[in-house]
Amino acid sequence: MEPQEYGLMFEVETAHWWYLGMEKITRATLNQWYSVNFNSSVLDAGCGTGAAMSTYLADYGHVTGIDVSPLALGFCRKRNLTSLALASVTNIPFPPESFDLVTSFDVLYEQAVRNDLAALDEFFRVLRPGGLTLLRLPAYDWLRGQHDLTIHTARRYTVPQVTQLLKDSGFQPLRVTYANTFLFPLALAKRLLERIFPPDPSSSDLSVNVGMLNGLFKHVLASEAFFVSRIGLPFGLSVIALARKPQTA
Repeated sequence: MEPQEYGLMFEVETAHWWYLGMEKITRATLNQWYSVNFNSSVLDAGCGTGAAMSTYLADYGHVTGIDVSPLALGFCRKRNLTSLALASVTNIPFPPESFDLVTSFDVLYEQAVRNDLAALDEFFRVLRPGGLTLLRLPAYDWLRGQHDLTIHTARRYTVPQVTQLLKDSGFQPLRVTYANTFLFPLALAKRLLERIFPPDPSSSDLSVNVGMLNGLFKHVLASEAFFVSRIGLPFGLSVIALARKPQTA
């Protein structure tokens, strides 16, 4: 990811429609399957600037964050987060069976993650038997745009691909579905326009100011929470996956 993107994320994560809508989807999905207890522990693998850690993930246990970027961890500390480690998702510096939940939001697609299966193997290793992993990933390789260059996208995914990756790592998939479906036509139109009128190479989707539409887009995306967590959606801009480490692993 380009260094300036971390600063932009830090500025917008707590107010941008996409992050707020995805929070609703994440909560709804976790609440279907994850039981919190007093000693619950969460690893946010690729925590970025720490917005999820400092807000809703804290409702699911004590949260530890790792990230390969010192710059990202610096922003985490600005949020007064201290349970942090400089580490790659393919080499997690914690003993086996340390966590009840591992989350990874838009991380495994990055060029810095050379082997996404190796990362999932690490998630499996550090989870306790019966523990869960929750992934969010960009969908469809043909949807690449300028933003993918800014955030160093190596790969985008389909539901069958993610399902197979989870199985290959030993996980039992519980819910693998697309999300950000209702706004898909707008995103598709934006990507097509980018191919006709290429944007500035330094541009980012996060820098697009939608103004008064921010609230509307947030509610539209958040309205998918029921479908994503209970039924699934047939297409979308993201893949949401929840999987369990078997008790007998």
